[in-house]
Amino acid sequence: MSRVLPPFTEPQEPQKPVATPVLLDIGTGGDEPGLRADAARNRARLLDAAARLVAEHGAAGVTMEAVAAAAQVGKGTVFRRFGDRTGLLTALLDHSERKFQAAFLSGEPPMGPGAPPVERLRAFGCAALRRAADDLELQLAAEPCPDRRYVVPPRRVRHAHVVMLLRQAAPDADSELLAHTLMGYLDPPLIHHLTKQCRMPMERLQAGWYDLVARVTRTARE
Repeated sequence: MSRVLPPFTEPQEPQKPVATPVLLDIGTGGDEPGLRADAARNRARLLDAAARLVAEHGAAGVTMEAVAAAAQVGKGTVFRRFGDRTGLLTALLDHSERKFQAAFLSGEPPMGPGAPPVERLRAFGCAALRRAADDLELQLAAEPCPDRRYVVPPRRVRHAHVVMLLRQAAPDADSELLAHTLMGYLDPPLIHHLTKQCRMPMERLQAGWYDLVARVTRTARE
């Protein structure tokens, strides 16, 4: 016998305001104030070695041992610098992530400030889809474990940004939960499944993003 769920009750307290997100570091220490020159050189050498391994063998060829050997340092040096393999792979994505954050936080419209929130959401999603497709193998390899997935700095910045835009575009909605729904559409594992296994063209994914934003914000699809 089917069970009827009780009607949803709107929360009595208003949603807490979300401050405009600010540019965050990936968390790998690339620009730490006072970082010693020799430590900075070692970090750059390790990342260069990792980038060469990605170019030659793909992301699967990047292990802490392989990077240490390629950079001619001890394995412990790699672990001290990046923590684990996920931290190392995330550091390789640091430059493109910083550019992407700068574009949606302070760049030119329609992704940056100055455009209506729905237009910014559309542009944000399309840019995220393109970026994921460009670095898909590396982004898949850098996916954090489940208990860290939603708390890593880049995802927190993106989620806060989407929450802010949703509160402007759909003030009566539960923006925090809807932001997770929108962000789920942009997850690298889903993009891999759709583009590689289902062979969907990027144009279809972008059109789907426009449709999802229109339905969530109850606006006309353009």
